[in-house]
This record gives sequence, C-alpha cells and structure tokens, in this order.
Amino acid sequence: MSSKPSSLPSPEKTTGLHVGEPAPGVAKVDPIMVVDNVSRTFGGLTAVNVEHLEVPRGAITALIGPNGAGKTTLFNLMTGFDTPDTGTWSFDGSSLAGVPAFKVAQRGQVRTFQLTKALGLLTVMDNMKLGAKDQAGEGIFRSLFPFIWRKQDAEIEARALELLERFKLAKLKDEFAASLSGGQRKLLEMARALMSVPTLVMLDEPMAGVNPALTESLLGHILDLKKQGMTVLFVEHDMHMVRHIADWVVVMAEGAVIAEGPPDEVMKNPAVVDAYLGSHQEVDLGVVTGRIEGDSAAAAAALFEELHGDEAGKGGK
Repeated sequence: MSSKPSSLPSPEKTTGLHVGEPAPGVAKVDPIMVVDNVSRTFGGLTAVNVEHLEVPRGAITALIGPNGAGKTTLFNLMTGFDTPDTGTWSFDGSSLAGVPAFKVAQRGQVRTFQLTKALGLLTVMDNMKLGAKDQAGEGIFRSLFPFIWRKQDAEIEARALELLERFKLAKLKDEFAASLSGGQRKLLEMARALMSVPTLVMLDEPMAGVNPALTESLLGHILDLKKQGMTVLFVEHDMHMVRHIADWVVVMAEGAVIAEGPPDEVMKNPAVVDAYLGSHQEVDLGVVTGRIEGDSAAAAAALFEELHGDEAGKGGK
C-alpha cells in the first residue's frame, strides 16, 4: 500500500452530501447519477447486484472493494460498454438505459480505463483531438470541404494544447502515444476525456501502475476537476489515496453495495474491514452482503477491535 501523498495539501472536503444516516443506498441532496436494481450475471456468477445507489453532484466519490467486487463491471454498465440483465439508471435526470457508449460521452459522462485506451499509432495531439465532440468535419461529405471545419479544428487544437500544458504533455504532442510511459498514458487518457467538457468523470483505477511522482500529479488533476465544477467517481485500491481526496466512499463486495459514507466513517465499518481483510474464517462475506443468512457482525467487530487496538497500542508507546 502506498503512503499518503506528502507534498499535496489536504483538500477541503465537501460535506452535507446525504439525507439521513449513511447506509447503502442513502439518498443524496443532489444526485447526478441514480442506479436502481441493476444486475449483471455471467453464467452462474452474479457480478453486479446494486439495489440503489446515488452519486452526489460536485463531489469526489470513491468506489472501493476487494478484487472481483464488481466495480469495473458497474462502470461498464453505467457507461454503455456493457448491458445489464435488469435495472434502470439515469444521469443528470435522463435515462441512459440502452444508450451506446459514444452517446453517453456526448451527454457529458466520460470515463477512463484501468488499462489505458490511448491509440498508439496516433500522435498525442491526434489522440486529444479525437476526444472533442460535435466536430463539423466528422461527416464524409463535410470532410471534403475544409472551409466548413477548419476554424473549429483550430479551436479544438488550441484547447488540446491547453490541456496538454496542464498535464505536462505538451512537449510530447507530436510523439506517438505508443512511445509514452504507462503513467503518461494515464495522463493522456484523462486529458483526452476532458476534451468533451464533461460533467461527470469516471476514472477506473487511475493510479494503477503509476510511479509515485506521477501519482501525485494525477491526484492534483483529480482535485482540479472538482474545483472546475465537475463530479468525479473513481475506482481505487489505495486506501491512503481514497482517504486523502474522496468526499464520499461507496464500498462494494460480491457485486453489492455494503457501505457508504465519508471516508473516515467507512474505514471504521466492520463490514468493510471484513470485506478487505477476509477477517476470520468463520465470517462469510456472503453474510455481510446479505446473499446468505447469518450473523457476522460480532466476528467482524472483534477483528476491527483487534486491528485498531494494535494501532492504539503502537501510538501509546
């Protein structure tokens, strides 16, 4: 696990995002995305089974959970890259059921991938220009008449260069994307996503495989998205990063949402401790998610007390 980023100042957290006590499916004051009864199975395996989830507008929400919890699958369903078996979901008040991925992006909801999708045989600048929406020269007929799209193309290139400067990739604008490092590709993919001027940015493990220097750069860019009025939903395994930048945390396990709340409260939730550490052998994660009957609260709470008791003991030495 990475250490907490030391050179970044602690960001101001957004509070007052929910109505009532934090719990799975708790209502938000101003949700930008609402998910209801969405499920996805692969053969006999239930990958996603989310009864209700609301993503708060104007905040940074972290989606966490152990490997195989269904986080990326949920991302794919919400962005049109996969189709659920059941359920409805909406973005900014409009249903996205059956809407293809490119139209989802055009509506202002964009995403990045755990494995970057930069087009290696195109230059960095060409990758950026592909991210702009409503381009006048995209049609076959219009592309034959440069006077129709030349002015817009210059504006798109100027915006691309501005973003590349912000992400410290401007000097590489004429290089092929395939020549970039893994961290630079992550930066390029995030910058390209911003070319469409989105409302909601969904990042799938943006820190995975990135060296510490670029990790701090990425963290700074994610915080900047919020400052610019965008909503951020990101998947991450590094709890130090989540605690540092997230305003709200959603925890998944076995395809279901098992906890929600501010980072510090969620980290103390016995169900979350159990989901991540496996806790004791007598505690079945299926009990925590409600898939099977049983009572794991006592064992999970005991594990939590054991772990934090050790931390308290160390702090007192």
